[in-house]
Amino acid sequence: MNQYETVFILTPVLSDEQMKETVAKFKKLLTDNGAEILNEEAWGLKKLAYNIQKKSSGFYALLEFNAEPSVIDTLETGFRRDEKVIRYITVKQDKYSAAYAEKRRAKWAAKKEA
Repeated sequence: MNQYETVFILTPVLSDEQMKETVAKFKKLLTDNGAEILNEEAWGLKKLAYNIQKKSSGFYALLEFNAEPSVIDTLETGFRRDEKVIRYITVKQDKYSAAYAEKRRAKWAAKKEA
């Protein structure tokens, strides 16, 4: 199993509830295909660097997970089929980026507890 990180941008016309449902849908897609979710972050509504589909902002979400390489094709097909997703990127993490992600998660958890 490899460690992956995916960031996707959802259309800004969604309500918070619809945004959470869409993120949950993709988490379920991953877990149904044997992936293990390591971390989930909702970055909220942010301004885009340039317009995408005539939209200037979008809801950002990050998922970190362990999965087999075949799961990525299924996930990205799901992203392409869902009209709520305006952009996505999935990156395989090497040992250095995985170590950095672990430190970032620990720092994020410590910040939440304080």
